[in-house]
Amino acid sequence: MLTFSAGPSKVYDMMPQYLQDAYQEGILSANHRSAAFMNMYQEVQRLFHEKLHMPEDYQLLFTSSATENWEIISQSIVEKASFHIYSGSFGKKWINFAQYIIPNTSGIKIEANEVINVPHLEIGEEFDLIAITQNETSNATQVPMEVLEQIREKYPEKLIAVDTTSSMAGIELKFELADIWYASVQKCFGLPAGLGILILSPRAIEQTERKGEKGRYNSLNFMLENARSFQTHYTPNVLGIYLLKRALHDIPEIQHIDENLRDRIQKLEQCIIQSKSLRLLVENSETRSTTVLGVTGTESLISEVKKAAEAEGMQLGSGYGPLKPTSFRIANFPAITDSEIDRLIGFLIKY
Repeated sequence: MLTFSAGPSKVYDMMPQYLQDAYQEGILSANHRSAAFMNMYQEVQRLFHEKLHMPEDYQLLFTSSATENWEIISQSIVEKASFHIYSGSFGKKWINFAQYIIPNTSGIKIEANEVINVPHLEIGEEFDLIAITQNETSNATQVPMEVLEQIREKYPEKLIAVDTTSSMAGIELKFELADIWYASVQKCFGLPAGLGILILSPRAIEQTERKGEKGRYNSLNFMLENARSFQTHYTPNVLGIYLLKRALHDIPEIQHIDENLRDRIQKLEQCIIQSKSLRLLVENSETRSTTVLGVTGTESLISEVKKAAEAEGMQLGSGYGPLKPTSFRIANFPAITDSEIDRLIGFLIKY
């Protein structure tokens, strides 16, 4: 079954070979304090610089999931409180997590078709971190890099944390526009679930060290202390890190992936725009995601389309939360090939 689910999604076609190589190379039994692991960690960080254009002075860390990063950020980095800008379910979950740890956490919810009005943003001194869900998987929206740049220019003194769970490794991110970036590997990285990515700027590391929080299993200061020697504070998903290394080694540089995904999403959008019965979930092209396309229609039609797709060997991603009955989502992730996207378009054009 070819899946277009928004995550976990299709893995790269070379995955069977990577897994076989991992077994033959002894990766499945590798000690995370060994030279082999430290060299692998160092190589993955180098590939983040080379392939994803992460700045040289930013630090790569491994966590269990993107969700864990919500807790780490409030627990170990935020000194006063965080201010969240969000439009969908995952952004709402992030602010809820943060409020459990720091009750003074606040934020604003914007509509799916609404561009963040940066000139009218009012974020007071009681907040030292701005939290933004760059790509909201639940409702297929995104915040463009241009808007992040405006926020950075308006609030240069505040740290900015960005959720790129379903866009990192799919679009070219301007890492210098924020201090904290995170993701999971089961989406645009084209890997099995079970590994989270956390990227920190020197400013974020400095604030973490100043706060000095060390009282928990996943305290960021413990993680950073180990990362300096390319180790982890816990026994990590060594296989996941190996698979990440192999995938990063084989993919093109991010600007080429970005260009291809933007071309493909336009084809998918045009297919839905020309449809007699299906509509785009997000009407505003400025807020519509590049990596996840939301499609809406009547409840009966959505059910019919999903069943017909499965009959042809394709799985469409369900809508999320309140959008589930009347929408489906299409992953436009790099591991999905151009020919597979064309096959999906050939199916959808019938509607």
